[in-house]
Amino acid sequence: MAGRLDGKVAIITGAGSGMGEATAELFHREGAKVVLADISGQQEDVAKRLGDGAVAIHTDVSKAADVQAMVDTAVTTFGKLDVLYNNAGIDGHLALTGDYPEDAWNQVIAVNLTGPFLGMRYGIPAMLKTGGGSIISTASMAAHVAFPNMPAYCASKGGVLMLTKNAAAEYAQQGIRVNAILPGVIGTGMTKHLPADFIQNVKNATPQGRIADASEIATVALFLASDESSFITGQGIVVDGGYTTV
Repeated sequence: MAGRLDGKVAIITGAGSGMGEATAELFHREGAKVVLADISGQQEDVAKRLGDGAVAIHTDVSKAADVQAMVDTAVTTFGKLDVLYNNAGIDGHLALTGDYPEDAWNQVIAVNLTGPFLGMRYGIPAMLKTGGGSIISTASMAAHVAFPNMPAYCASKGGVLMLTKNAAAEYAQQGIRVNAILPGVIGTGMTKHLPADFIQNVKNATPQGRIADASEIATVALFLASDESSFITGQGIVVDGGYTTV
């Protein structure tokens, strides 16, 4: 049986671990050629494990030169770019807004919001050359609800959602779909250092009573990357076990 992404070329940022790693594995299994971008070095191990059709590249998504090189790698290695998944992100420093360090603010905005912008800035021209594609960005349920002590994170993820909607409106007639995934709390390395009481409070407030596995986000990314979602653009798909419904 043909894979759902046969013939497609995809870039995944933050591909060395967590949701990015799970998505890279799923996209590759479904037939995509994948460019695995990360700053950690772990993307090399993921690419080696996946084998043919997977290449790794060291990328700081907050730096334009790195992002341009990432896109160029997809085009020169595999001939085109069909799917861009702006997934890399950080939660950043925890503090109330009135105490939040400016350097910590700038770092979170650079990675979480400027990163997806740069992905679109350099990915869109590549997609236009071959008739379009699908752009997916990881936002968060924090784009809709507040999390005290996380002002930079919440602001950055709200920005990702509106960047998604704006780009979707701009390029809909040129064959580019732009959507965001808004996860709840996911069991990844990024959340392991969060306070245990924070995680428990989220579980208590989630109708399903648990946090998600990274694979549950990867399957949503696969749907948005595939032609099955051909009439979906400009949307923020919330995947939070019902947290924002109550």
